Amino acid sequence: MSFQTFKFHPAVSAGVTAAGFSAPTPIQTQAIPPVMAGKDVMGMAQTGTGKTAAFVLPILNRLIGGKRGATRSLIVAPTRELAEQIHEAIRVLGKKTGLKSIAIYGGVAIGPQIKSVGRADIIVACPGRLLDHIARKTVNLAALEVLVLDEADHMFDMGFLPDIRRILKQVPEKRQTLLFSATMPSEIRHLASESLTDPVTVQVGITAPVETVSHALFPVAQHQKTPLLLKLLQQTRTDSILVFTRTKHRAKRLGEQLTRAGYKAASLQGNLSQNRRQDAITGFRNGTYQILVATDIAARGIDIANVSHVINYDIPNTADAYIHRIGRTGRAMHTGDAFTMITEEDTQMVRAIDRVMGSKVERQTLPDFNYEAAEAKTNPPAGLANRKYAGPKSTGRRPAPAKRR
Repeated sequence: MSFQTFKFHPAVSAGVTAAGFSAPTPIQTQAIPPVMAGKDVMGMAQTGTGKTAAFVLPILNRLIGGKRGATRSLIVAPTRELAEQIHEAIRVLGKKTGLKSIAIYGGVAIGPQIKSVGRADIIVACPGRLLDHIARKTVNLAALEVLVLDEADHMFDMGFLPDIRRILKQVPEKRQTLLFSATMPSEIRHLASESLTDPVTVQVGITAPVETVSHALFPVAQHQKTPLLLKLLQQTRTDSILVFTRTKHRAKRLGEQLTRAGYKAASLQGNLSQNRRQDAITGFRNGTYQILVATDIAARGIDIANVSHVINYDIPNTADAYIHRIGRTGRAMHTGDAFTMITEEDTQMVRAIDRVMGSKVERQTLPDFNYEAAEAKTNPPAGLANRKYAGPKSTGRRPAPAKRR
């Protein structure tokens, strides 16, 4: 199948060519036809599946023939990084359409947004700042035709559902609504029943482990995690590692520890200013930083290619979250590695990961790491370690480790 099958307007097709798209992804193949037909769509897809283009292209195709200068499409996203990413996709794909898009979110001055938002055909917004604009009457949604709720499950995780319901009261009842979510907890299904009318459901790649990723669990005591991480990094040939922590304070502290150890590292967490958050993302994309330490919420929606390793410093809270995290590596026919540090308290979550993977994930230990340092109880939990770590498998694609500073 090719993008020509969708019969986009020539200006939209030019954006597809400019973006370098060759063939539609499964989510695009399934979602674009019903969206173009004007139907409400409930899509289940994770970051990296091409879902942004699955709704951006049909929206551009719909809006290109109508009046300009009024907001006809609203896309709501949980984080400013995702809002910027969607806005950038609209800019690239819609370059020849003449349609104007703006991303609005908190953490930056509202003045420049007020000057531009009234002329935007498409608004990409985080819930809090959007409601601020609505209260100021600087956003008019009376002409809205298409509403998109992206990453709905994480909007729920971040406590945005009340805000979403307030936004729903401000948009026309007669509209097309698209809802996308990586998982579908009961709260999101209830939201979908409230906001969508007779939706078409499309589902791609949910709770399915990425086949190009190798997995390993590393049993360790909590206080030994950082020394073990440093030892792992010494034995891992890579320059693009994404490390997940459970809290923003731990992400900040670990990023600082890695920098002091000589690595080019940055952290991504909620306390950063927008400029520093963008610097961390851009620096990780272009290789300025070898390692990005992030929380789930801070990293949500960030699509970074060529991540060779995902390391779970803290085990995620659900098996779905594990699949979502490790899906950041092993993309585009590349192979990747997923390392997860586990403690005795993680037994239940380890079993859940084993179940979703379909078999017991390999437990590994480092032969030259002192698990007995500081306290006797730092030994790996009995029965969890079954073989020594031999280092990551060579794929022929990884560069030598970056020089220490």
